[in-house]
Amino acid sequence: MFHPGRGYRNEFRIIAGRWRRRRLKFPDLPGIRPSPDRVRETLFNWLMQVVVGARCLDLFAGSGALGLEALSRGAQQVTFVDRERQVAEALRSHLELLHAVHGEVLQADALAFLHGPPCLFDIVFLDPPFASPLLVESIALLDQGGWLAPRAHLYMEYPLGCAPALPAAWQVSREGHAGRVGFALVRCAVAKLAEE
Repeated sequence: MFHPGRGYRNEFRIIAGRWRRRRLKFPDLPGIRPSPDRVRETLFNWLMQVVVGARCLDLFAGSGALGLEALSRGAQQVTFVDRERQVAEALRSHLELLHAVHGEVLQADALAFLHGPPCLFDIVFLDPPFASPLLVESIALLDQGGWLAPRAHLYMEYPLGCAPALPAAWQVSREGHAGRVGFALVRCAVAKLAEE
């Protein structure tokens, strides 16, 4: 199992925005590993022009670091989805503590959520348990329609060298790596836009 290394104390900090430098704790559960600060900083530099006013989905929310960073930087709304009760409770506590009225927490299995009624998101954060098949399965469900706004962005993390295959209309716009983790920002054009 991937381990972030020394200094890992079930805590992360919000990097920028209205809650800059705020430190928050998350439950000590297997598989929860917030994206490192420098990875999140890189990601949100990439998203700088689109995160303000965006509707975001933090699937496999875990610590909530990605969705909370988006809210801190001006996202219009963030939906956090995680199946663990402790995670959902911690996320609700964080939103209450930060007076973040534009966050919604759903305790649900991520794949079951994607089988439900869709709604459009501008940005999707896709960071499932490391090296699990859930990344590929989630991409397939998101591509089935109804989840992605025109020209939506999707962020994903995966074991270095094991980037998943993407639907034909999707294109990697930025990518990088940190240690054994690869990460990429993807433009998720729907078919009719790809033909323009």
